[in-house]
Amino acid sequence: MALTSAQEAVVIQMLAAFEGGKRIQDLPEVDGTNPFNLVTHVIDKDGESKKAALASMLPYLESQCAYGIERDKTVSSPACTRIGNADLHRSLPIHNRMKGCLLNDDGEVVEYLPPESWLGSTRDGSRGQVMVEIPDHYRKFETSGNKQRVKISEHPLPGYHHVPKMYISAYEAALQRTGNKLSSVVNDSADFRGCGNQSAWDGTCRSALGRPVTGISRTNFRAYARNRKAGSTEWNCMTYEAQKTLYWLFVIEYATLNSQAAYNPQLTSEGYRQGGLGDGVTAWDWNSWSIFNGNYPFIPCGYTDHHGNKSGIVDYYLYTENGDYIDTFTVPRYRGIENPFGHIWKWTDGINIRISPNAPTGDGLSKVFVCDDPEKFTDSNYNGYSHVGNEARNEGYVKEIIFGEYGEIMPSVSSGAGSTTYFCDYHYTNIPSAENLRGVLFGGDANCSAFAGFAFAYTLNAPSSTSASVGSRLCFFPKA
Repeated sequence: MALTSAQEAVVIQMLAAFEGGKRIQDLPEVDGTNPFNLVTHVIDKDGESKKAALASMLPYLESQCAYGIERDKTVSSPACTRIGNADLHRSLPIHNRMKGCLLNDDGEVVEYLPPESWLGSTRDGSRGQVMVEIPDHYRKFETSGNKQRVKISEHPLPGYHHVPKMYISAYEAALQRTGNKLSSVVNDSADFRGCGNQSAWDGTCRSALGRPVTGISRTNFRAYARNRKAGSTEWNCMTYEAQKTLYWLFVIEYATLNSQAAYNPQLTSEGYRQGGLGDGVTAWDWNSWSIFNGNYPFIPCGYTDHHGNKSGIVDYYLYTENGDYIDTFTVPRYRGIENPFGHIWKWTDGINIRISPNAPTGDGLSKVFVCDDPEKFTDSNYNGYSHVGNEARNEGYVKEIIFGEYGEIMPSVSSGAGSTTYFCDYHYTNIPSAENLRGVLFGGDANCSAFAGFAFAYTLNAPSSTSASVGSRLCFFPKA
């Protein structure tokens, strides 16, 4: 039977489509990975081909693409339940992308440091700042009754917030005296003398050479960080957002709220991390420390660098210049980040607390305002900041945090808990007679003992305050 001209045209189109067809591996890569912008081919139960938005299918994949923890607010144990893909808890794909590097002042990675040990690498600042790269990932916080859940994923699952790539200093911040540039280095030259720049201590057991810098206000820590790149707000001192990110990465990895739990390098029988980071540098009597060096830092930057990108603890033995033993301190390291808590307090930027007096002169609230845009960081008001909840009004061990949609780690209840229950960290604050804007110190210092930890928050100081036992870290946030 002869084909009509119309039928011949259809056959020609079919042949052209067949000849122009491509295998999947020959197709071009999609531009972007946002599932809300993508559609896929599906076949329904009747065998009919249809299209579907990729995002509509992702909830079924969350259990395979995410991992995290769940806690019950009514349970005092700091232990959390692992949720999500158990294999991801073993492989820790986001955590294992954290890696040490040298970062130049333009924010370019000069070199990724050897994962096993950094001791053979140049860490004196001549090739860049020693930083730990935190990979971009996605995070979700949920509350259902008394249950709180934290989940992270490498994929932009529905309801997950993007956590941009950031760089956090491997060490507590030093200061390059030439140009007043906040630094992250292992350098014992006079140009990087730490503490309060006490040259008279050079060559003694109190030496400030190679130590972190302290005695600087949050205002100046911010300014000194930004001296690394004129006209840019990418370099910053430690920020609340960075502190929060580190905290939840730790909690998910170890499935505990107790950062001072005993260090245990062995995996569980299921192949999970266990324990914590130990006491940290937290157990020195205040008076003894004061007599030694006026409560300035004493652990040299980079002391744990033989651990490379790994976590661990290292004993530091302190002696007089005559060789007389003083004390031993256990220095913790979390995936390349030395002293994530303890030793010295860390100023954090991007968080301001509006503390009002009690009635009748005030509203009786301590309002927490946060900002993740460094261009809007300020020490004088709350413009550009978001009110995310209210801080507890009393000091004590933390029982509850604000949490909310973005996982705020500021305490909302600080009574009814202890050093091994609930969040296991302490909270210091007080109520002024007139309204105050205050900053937040995190982590604790060498005298804080069981009070210390990732979530130990202190809100007694204005951003202009300085102290021998208060330093910060260096951060870099690349512009999108």
